[in-house]
Amino acid sequence: MSVPVPPTLALNEALAEKRRHGLPVLPLGFGEAGLPVHPALREALAIGSSRNAYGPVAGTAELREAAAGYWARRGLPSDPELVVAGPGSKPLLYGLLLALGGDIVAPSPGWVSYRAQSRLTGHRPIHVPTVPGQGGVPRPDLVADAVLAARAAGRTVRSVVVTTPDNPTGDVASRSSVEQIAHVARELDLAIVSNEIYRDLVHDPTTFVHSPAEFAPERTIVTTSLSKSLALCGWRLGVMRLPDSPLGRSLLTDVLGVASEMWSSPAAPVQYAAAYAFGEPEELTERIERSRRLHGAVVRALADRLQRAGAALPTPRAGFYLYPDFGGWSGYLEREHGITTGRQLAAHLLDVYGLGGLPAADFEGGHDALRLRLATSLLYGDTDVQRYAALAADDPTRLPWIRAHLDRLDEIFTDLARHADPVEARRLAC
Repeated sequence: MSVPVPPTLALNEALAEKRRHGLPVLPLGFGEAGLPVHPALREALAIGSSRNAYGPVAGTAELREAAAGYWARRGLPSDPELVVAGPGSKPLLYGLLLALGGDIVAPSPGWVSYRAQSRLTGHRPIHVPTVPGQGGVPRPDLVADAVLAARAAGRTVRSVVVTTPDNPTGDVASRSSVEQIAHVARELDLAIVSNEIYRDLVHDPTTFVHSPAEFAPERTIVTTSLSKSLALCGWRLGVMRLPDSPLGRSLLTDVLGVASEMWSSPAAPVQYAAAYAFGEPEELTERIERSRRLHGAVVRALADRLQRAGAALPTPRAGFYLYPDFGGWSGYLEREHGITTGRQLAAHLLDVYGLGGLPAADFEGGHDALRLRLATSLLYGDTDVQRYAALAADDPTRLPWIRAHLDRLDEIFTDLARHADPVEARRLAC
């Protein structure tokens, strides 16, 4: 089976190549949190560095207990015996899909790896659109129609995936949407895989993130990691919460069997530091609070400039992603640049301006509308000095290096529209 490099990683390499040639870039494609490691976490990792033995496949008892406590503080009482740790939430998801078997229902748009991992397990994803503003949760009535049709055609469908808060849209699904998908999953006997990796990065602390585990606890598997909230992408540590039910206990046996053959156990020093992190000491919760504010401020500034440039998008409510729609530019882009798809628009912005963004087709199962997925998380600085300043700033968008990126975005879209006549220019920018 041919497995292409994920589009996010491929774009990162393309931007790195431009930098090596001394060309300017505006890095808006890669979903890395872009912030320094907290000193307390570095210290915890150093303390754990003497741990060099294989550990339990499910992860150390102290890590599983800490993760269970983390979920309990969010209204999801958890049994540490039903927590599994792995080298990142992505391997955990793959192991879970192998254990579940069957085709999966995935939101469209949705994270690129759902589709790829489903195919790697020998199955096919079923893409179901989301309701605008409810990204990450496939539309419940359409899920029912799609699953019944697939089963009537002889396909085995066993799970539905949700992402809350969402990547790529930055939406936070409402209680109603999450409750409805839980109801449909129960009616259709589907396991729910709830990716909650951005849960702690809501921009407004009064925004509550609902989990399907609240409404269908017997069939919901929750995954998270430290890569986004604490910017530990390179440490590769994720955790999975299995339901306290016959399904959960059966999955535990199967996931551990897969894990024992794929990664044996997560890196012991990282587990030690992760147990400290999931315990949520004050210095780390303060860092997450600063990160949340930074992501929100820069995302709002970028959204405002995109809207002024004529893109349609709601302001994201969590994480560091935006999902602008340039459908209003369609006639102009086709006439002046021969651009009719999101892939062509992304390629043009990269080749001509060094703007790295991803086309909607990568998140929508091939549907190639004039939409992009953009990420702000690599705009915070090129050095730790700059990134710490961004974390500390009351208004990070006033920092010169962040302001330069925002101004560059304005310059790019002004130049892109330079052939528009005055009436058309006003329409594009409305």
